[in-house]
Amino acid sequence: MAVKNEFTIIGIDGGGTRTRGILQREGKVAGKTFAGTTRVGTVGVGESCERLLNIVADLCEQAEIESSELDAIVIGLAGVWLEEEKRRSAQLLKTLARSQKLTLNDLLVTSDAELALEGAFGGSEGIVMIVGTGSISIGKVGKENLVRCGGWGIEIDDEGSGAWIGREGLTAVVRAIDGRGKATKLTNQLTGLFPTIDIKQPRTIVKAYADRSFEYQMLTPVVMQCAEKGDDVCINILQRASLHLMELLQALKKNYKSKVINVALMGGIIENNTMLEKMLDKEIKKLKIFKRVQPKGTALDGAMSLGLKLIKEME
Repeated sequence: MAVKNEFTIIGIDGGGTRTRGILQREGKVAGKTFAGTTRVGTVGVGESCERLLNIVADLCEQAEIESSELDAIVIGLAGVWLEEEKRRSAQLLKTLARSQKLTLNDLLVTSDAELALEGAFGGSEGIVMIVGTGSISIGKVGKENLVRCGGWGIEIDDEGSGAWIGREGLTAVVRAIDGRGKATKLTNQLTGLFPTIDIKQPRTIVKAYADRSFEYQMLTPVVMQCAEKGDDVCINILQRASLHLMELLQALKKNYKSKVINVALMGGIIENNTMLEKMLDKEIKKLKIFKRVQPKGTALDGAMSLGLKLIKEME
């Protein structure tokens, strides 16, 4: 969903695992970059802002422009919802930018989910389900009202997310080792993934996690691969994930008066024809009130769209 305009806009999609940035000048891409997570809950607000400014500087360098030439910067951060959180990140960004001789003109800090919603529907009514490291559904009702469900973080929820799938996979492994659960192919995969783990000494799993040798979501691709190969335990994990994710849609439908609600799926583990995507698609089709549609664009497209709206508001 290309946004054609005469302005210079940076859009940044800060997810729980990685951050993507893009610079568009007169509607054409003049810079792209990728970085690690900028999630405030993971790296702290200070480090998050430092990483974001590095992205801005990198994109300006690629486009061979000064930061003062930017008309707008739109940043979506995972886990940022409260207006206070948005203001805090925006204020710190501006403060740090001055010390680094960067100029931030019109700046908008919001949640990464809101970027995805804007990109998926371009401001129209609908629900987007985003499943990456975390899981959330966010919808627009009418022209202004936003509704959401999920997105609480793996510490207390995020059922069905990449982190949840990885954690359930790890739980299945230790249950199998104890003899409390069914054997799974996932057990033998751990050693190959994480050399510090020795299945013959199972407590090395606990030590590896305590030492932060891995995070839950790093196991997710292996859980999905084992499921594709017919592992019953991993298939069951994905089945439960799909049911948990459907709960997000079910909880939001009460906000809509329309007979059919458009739903777009976004996020690596529910795109690209994965088993989990197929399970979700099947569940969505069971309920006539939901109609799955393809997103019009990405979260970065949403950032560009919000950047244009921000510029127009400032005119």
